[in-house]
Amino acid sequence: MPELAEVEYFRKRWDPGLGEAISAVQLHGEKRIFRGSDIRALKRGLVRQQFVRSEARGKQMLFHFSDDHWLGIHLGMSGQLRVEPAGFRPEKHDHLVLQQAKRALVFTDARLFGRVRFHRGKDAPEWWQASSPEIQTRAWSKAALARFLQRHGRAPIKAVLLLQSGFPGIGNWMADEILWRAHILPRVPAGKLSASQIAALWRATRFVARASLATIGNEWTDPPRSWLLHERWKEGGKCPRHRSALNRARIGGRTTAWCPRCQK
Repeated sequence: MPELAEVEYFRKRWDPGLGEAISAVQLHGEKRIFRGSDIRALKRGLVRQQFVRSEARGKQMLFHFSDDHWLGIHLGMSGQLRVEPAGFRPEKHDHLVLQQAKRALVFTDARLFGRVRFHRGKDAPEWWQASSPEIQTRAWSKAALARFLQRHGRAPIKAVLLLQSGFPGIGNWMADEILWRAHILPRVPAGKLSASQIAALWRATRFVARASLATIGNEWTDPPRSWLLHERWKEGGKCPRHRSALNRARIGGRTTAWCPRCQK
């Protein structure tokens, strides 16, 4: 599933269309990714509207069009955004196409776990305004983190890191990277972390979010080879620090990798 940095990368892929109007909307309205949206309003509302700006929060994206039109997109597990030449004809998995004079803005999702939301109003939709504080903001503080961990104190810290209400945009590989950098065992209950461990977790989360946005989220380039990311996928992967074999298990329903020497 796309995580914080991947979402930011795909958000920017529609940037070539900024400042230009939508000439036509093509969509597969019967697909579940449009659940809860007024399909007719979406098709009528965006035509002749100018693409004004976009932003990402966690795993969600919001696109603002003129005359108070808003389009929300969640990539789900396999969703992607891309740009095609003008006159592009949608293929099987291209569920939303916004045609412009010079290009087509395309949302594709082979597995249909993504979601498209349409909103008309002066302000951004309520579901966007109610989203969790972003990791890079002041609101995502050590004190707020400590309170969140206590509310989910019995759950393994790995599972808690995947809760979007507290760690927006963090997914499986980022959670493993964060815990490895913070020297925290993934199975430890969140409520058992010491003050120093919480501080380490806060620093590691901020670092991984910022660094991945600067690499993956910017130009789809890999983080440095010193990251756990490059070893956690490998059969027989080793800790980048001292080349010890990584352990693996299912924690919180997700495959988890950690170093038994670093994370005791």
